[in-house]
Amino acid sequence: MFNQDRDLKFNPDLKDVLSNHMSRYSLVRATAKRAREISEEAEEEKIILTEKPVSIAIDEIIRGEYTIVEPEEIRDI
Repeated sequence: MFNQDRDLKFNPDLKDVLSNHMSRYSLVRATAKRAREISEEAEEEKIILTEKPVSIAIDEIIRGEYTIVEPEEIRDI
């Protein structure tokens, strides 16, 4: 489950996020997928989010709570 009570990092440096040759495409897809999951979980549990799901998702990815695995053929797009 997600935690809304944390210090979110707005405007993160993409160089740090796009480590290990991860493409921007993969980052956007993973962020969108996680944001949908957060939104659906909040709706199911009747939680009102004070932060945008995309902000929560990107923060979780930056902190390493989720690992993005991408196929070799789409790296460096």
